Formats: sequence, structure tokens, C-alpha cells
Amino acid sequence: MKLFTLISAQPHLQNISTLLARIGLSAIFLLTGFSKIEFFDATAQYMASVGLPEFLLPFVIAFEIVGGLFILLGFLTQLTAIAFAGFSLVSALLFHFQLDDQMQFLMFYKNIAMAGGFLALASVGAGKISLDQLVLKRSQA
Repeated sequence: MKLFTLISAQPHLQNISTLLARIGLSAIFLLTGFSKIEFFDATAQYMASVGLPEFLLPFVIAFEIVGGLFILLGFLTQLTAIAFAGFSLVSALLFHFQLDDQMQFLMFYKNIAMAGGFLALASVGAGKISLDQLVLKRSQA
């Protein structure tokens, strides 16, 4: 029955896979956060097109970059992952709910999949290769 525990029964594989998951999940938010800075006016207009005020954009940028770094480094991982799961769902509903448009359909379900990935990360935590683990070790010492 090793097929059912291919990764979870191997601590080193579990640690590496959790790190890779964090890298993958954080990358999109780090990239889009910096992209929103570069294309601030266009992003603000896009947000306004769905009824969101421009003053929210700096908060979104900060959330994506700071939260992306938290996930990447494995710091406050479970809390940040839950926040990103909610953010991904809200973004899907606000910006990509035109399911008759193939691109928006794909973007909608990409956000749903990311929310699932973040919930999985929230359930297992950051893993041993993380700041969370370092903080836990220090608090137990």
C-alpha cells in the first residue's frame, strides 16, 4: 500500500514537496503584485470596471507581495494560506465569472484550483523547510 503514502511516508519527500508547493503558490502572487505596481493605472481601471475603488489597489498589492513572501518563506503559513484561499475565491467571483468566455472560464477555475491548493497547504502547514518550523523549534527550546 505504499502507493497511497508515496510522499507522506517519506519525510524528506514530504518536506521537499511542501517547499515546492509553497514556491509554486507564492510565485503567481509575487509576480502579479509587482505587475500591478508596473501597470498601476490599468489595474485600477480594471478594478473600477467591477465596481471596486482605486484606493484598494495598494492594499491588494501589499497583500499579494507580503503574503506571497510569507508563503514562500513559510511564515504564518496556515493563516496566510487561508487568507489567500479566500482572496482567490473572491477574485474568481469578482473578476472571472464570465463563464461563457473561454479565457474567463479558465481564469475562474484557475482561481478555484489555487484556493484548493492553499487550503491543502493550510491543512499540512509549511513543512520543516520553513520559518514556521524555525519559530516552533525556538519556542519549544
